[in-house]
Amino acid sequence: MFYFSLPILFNDIQWVSPLECLLITLGVLVLLYLSAPQTGQHGQQTSDSFLLSAWLGELPLHWVFWPFFLFLNASLLCADLLAKAGKITVSSWDEIHFALLLTVIWWTIGVWRCSANTAHKIWAALARLTTLAVFLEYGLKLLIRIDYPRIFFNCEDILLDYGSCF
Repeated sequence: MFYFSLPILFNDIQWVSPLECLLITLGVLVLLYLSAPQTGQHGQQTSDSFLLSAWLGELPLHWVFWPFFLFLNASLLCADLLAKAGKITVSSWDEIHFALLLTVIWWTIGVWRCSANTAHKIWAALARLTTLAVFLEYGLKLLIRIDYPRIFFNCEDILLDYGSCF
């Protein structure tokens, strides 16, 4: 997450400084920590399905958070690297992000519902902050895609659909 988007935000768009982002992030983390549910509860898994149990908040937080977090970051990094190298078109990059969006929504709901199933309240707050950061990443990528495509995409490359860069 933020591997390509934050440098573009700080260096090219310059809407916010790194220090301001850090202060906002710490403020949101404090709010999430204060609003996090009491921890130490362990939900009773009533379903044989992992996806349904995660959706219902019956699994430990780390079982819901880590597998999808690693999958999502690997997928986003691969899509970004392929787009920067000109191996996929801009519209294919859009489609990858759209396909991942539905799983991001499932993951966010699962993480928020499973937040009480952890040993410490800080882990629930950090997991919730990470899910919010994914939506911020999607917003930054949408901004880059719409307003600043020439910064991110190699629009002069013959393999890309040049019309998608406008």
